[in-house]
Amino acid sequence: MKMRDTFLKPMHPEGRKFVGIFAAVTLLLFLLSAVLGWIGVGLTIWCYYFFRDPVRITPTRDGLIVSPADGIVSLIEKATPPAELGMPDMPLTRISVFMSVFNCHVNRAPIAGKIAAIAYRPGKFFNASLDKASADNERNSLCIEMSDGRQLAVVQIAGLVARRIVCFSAKGDTLRTGERFGLIRFGSRLDVYLPDGLNPMVSLGQTMIAGETVLADLATSEATRIGRAD
Repeated sequence: MKMRDTFLKPMHPEGRKFVGIFAAVTLLLFLLSAVLGWIGVGLTIWCYYFFRDPVRITPTRDGLIVSPADGIVSLIEKATPPAELGMPDMPLTRISVFMSVFNCHVNRAPIAGKIAAIAYRPGKFFNASLDKASADNERNSLCIEMSDGRQLAVVQIAGLVARRIVCFSAKGDTLRTGERFGLIRFGSRLDVYLPDGLNPMVSLGQTMIAGETVLADLATSEATRIGRAD
């Protein structure tokens, strides 16, 4: 691996205009003050870093459900999927992954399948780490139907700073496990509703890597994992 690859990750196209704006403002700040200009340089580098889109190595075995986002597992609980998706009105295991402003914010499909439903709902902008964010915040929900007919929901949730949910996919599209399907700007959260009867293979507080960390396995009946912090 070249040294530059360690520090210069690919940038998602969604970030180009923001980096351009930050760079233009930085040039103006240098005209006013060298100190302000260097602050602008730092913010421009941070903006580039925020929109990074690194390559991920996604496990290819059928049945593995992977994390849709980088971040920390903030909640594991039983909850009903968003009503607007039209899924059965029954509690499923929900895994919430909170993304801070320092995480990569490109979202990836947790499982391969066809998008059976997609629904956007406006809402508030509470801190995405709060329980009520799932119900009250702006969100974009997808129902992915797998080849065996089982369904999984993944929900993009806006946060206190994030005010723009981007989704590249549409109803009827077919996704591969780990395929990029969206992005949320500047801090947010993703919820995954597992198929009925499936136990999570992650623990509260665990660090997630989008497209790589396995959340659950359709081919196992392993009990819910309990982790510890060392």
